[in-house]
Amino acid sequence: MGRSYVRAGSGSLSTVLSISQLAAYAGVTVRAVRHYHQVGLLPEPARDGSGYRTYGATDVVRLIRIRTLAEAGVPLARVQALLEADPDEFAQAVDQIDADLRAEIRRLQRNRTRIAMLASGESLALPQAVVDYLARLRAVGAPELAVEGERDAWILVAARWPDQIEEMMVEKTRQLDDPRVVRFYRVMGALVAGDADDDVLSDAADLLVEMIEEAAARGELDQFNDDFADNAFVAMLDQYALESHPLVERLQELVRERGWTGWTRLERAPR
Repeated sequence: MGRSYVRAGSGSLSTVLSISQLAAYAGVTVRAVRHYHQVGLLPEPARDGSGYRTYGATDVVRLIRIRTLAEAGVPLARVQALLEADPDEFAQAVDQIDADLRAEIRRLQRNRTRIAMLASGESLALPQAVVDYLARLRAVGAPELAVEGERDAWILVAARWPDQIEEMMVEKTRQLDDPRVVRFYRVMGALVAGDADDDVLSDAADLLVEMIEEAAARGELDQFNDDFADNAFVAMLDQYALESHPLVERLQELVRERGWTGWTRLERAPR
């Protein structure tokens, strides 16, 4: 229990405080007092004859100063120097701490902006060009599951090839001008929703292969495959696609039957 008493000595009286009283008078917890002892901010007094640590008014004053600095945002690592600084040194140190705090506030404000972007859509982890492409994908009727799958795949691609992502999005957006691409996404939406059968999936494979063949004839497929030359990364994207929905694996099988293998990087199947 906390206790205080008057100690006589050398013709004077002094108040002796327990650790709980010290903490209460300074407006902190006992745990905080012990922590300040541990880090060296508050000298730890010797124990009295009863085995208790006892404190005086100077300890209360020092502890209040420590608490005030800590509550103002001063890192504990700097508190010791401020407690011992002369007025000029203190003013300079406070100016530096204020500058550090303003920088931290700016960092936190940027974090808040990014968190708000996360709540509102895909912008947190993606360049704006990809966000715009995904919005266009939704507008043409692509199912949300397909959009989400592409979103996560493009997060990976943008992190792997940040300098090429803008150019990639130009090409992907251009592809959406082709009515067959739009039709393909809508068919996949119907399949995901369970509103279509295997014949529709077969038609989707035919449509996809038709577009692959034309891209190969124009040389676009070779260029795309050159861009995705990281085999380990391509394997990771392919595995991610397979795990996203059972339809992907079935569609891959149908495309393979039509002469093409792969998913992220397409190549002619060996005969």
